Amino acid sequence: MPGHTTKGFCATAAALALCVVLAGCGGSGESAGGGKIVLRYTWWGNPDRAARTGKAVALFEQRHPDVRVQTSFSGYDAYKQKLATQAAGGDAPDVMQLDYRQIDQYASGGVLLDLGRQQRVLRTAGIDPGLLATGRVRGAQYAVPQGRGTETVAYDVRAWRRSGAPLPGRSWTWDQWAEAMRTLARKTGKPGGTDPGQSEDAFEVWLRGRGKSLYTKDRGLGFTAADLTRWWTFTDRLRREGAVSPAEQTTQLDGSVENTPLGRGKAASDANWDAPASGFQALVKGGVALAPMPSGANGTPGQYFKPSMFLGVGAHTSHPTQAAQLIDFLVNDPDAAKILGATRGIPVNEAIRKEIGAGLTGFDNTIADYQASLEGTLKDPPQAPPSGDNALQTTFQRDYDQVSYERMSPRKAAENYITEAKAELRS
Repeated sequence: MPGHTTKGFCATAAALALCVVLAGCGGSGESAGGGKIVLRYTWWGNPDRAARTGKAVALFEQRHPDVRVQTSFSGYDAYKQKLATQAAGGDAPDVMQLDYRQIDQYASGGVLLDLGRQQRVLRTAGIDPGLLATGRVRGAQYAVPQGRGTETVAYDVRAWRRSGAPLPGRSWTWDQWAEAMRTLARKTGKPGGTDPGQSEDAFEVWLRGRGKSLYTKDRGLGFTAADLTRWWTFTDRLRREGAVSPAEQTTQLDGSVENTPLGRGKAASDANWDAPASGFQALVKGGVALAPMPSGANGTPGQYFKPSMFLGVGAHTSHPTQAAQLIDFLVNDPDAAKILGATRGIPVNEAIRKEIGAGLTGFDNTIADYQASLEGTLKDPPQAPPSGDNALQTTFQRDYDQVSYERMSPRKAAENYITEAKAELRS
């Protein structure tokens, strides 16, 4: 799961389908000198995640001396763009990190391998069946969840305390959150938080708190132009008041915590996912704490537990068994789990989650405690979104840019989005 998602190239399912017809469709994976098998493994994340991943991969190579793993990572937006380009060209990595919104798109485009064929080496019995099912498309297991996460409001503890605004509790409404943003702005002289109007994720939380959803079960839109107008009117007012970040900052978001207003010292909080929020530790001198996302006016929660991210194998890998072994190691090996901690979310393997829970320290323990505080309070997660949603994230942000730069009213921008979204979902 990403943090913020912003503008950038998003391939559609149709573009990905080109992979199927391209001559040869490229075979990912190759053999290195000395007979070693080379696997390409890519993911998005921050430097903390990269350091831990490198240690885990080194341990895998030690246990599998015939395999060498080439790794690469970047911020979410750059990663999403590069992966889409590779997939459309038939050059998808052997093992790739995937977001909830990418699975349907890549499975439908023939980019992912059916992991059901690798049950001999890829064990899934220890994963909660509900979480595991989120990686299925039309009955086939195309991806395996690697961690469990949820959204959060990460905040600068020192700035919040100095402002006099009440610290967030176990629950608060969107109106209470907005008032806290105003207080923080008055007391600190900078926005209280990142403008959430650009975030489809935050909008979904707001919608679910009002009893609605982003998509219906038949994969249509679950909201109207009036709903989106109400959301964008709410966030636009806060931006105009200076309570949340200005357009010049939110339009520069690239999916990394380093470039958020909170990470750059230009705001006191940020709505993000709990695992990526670990990156704020090195950036916020006042210390970072996690609060739940705001709920509906009647206390209805909108956030939910979901797979923080998935692992999939390229359909045209030359080494499907070794690729599946790497995924099995990252998901099911206790030593790998101790190295990775909660940097990709709390482990999905239930036995490992219990085993390493008591040993978690630092921000890993913060994430575990945060999730524990939400147990039994959140609604069930929605089904994975239709493939068109990947492109609609960009449309959502682009249309809100028109609002934040005051080129278009919230109502006009919402109407434009609904028109484009319906067309995208029909294609």
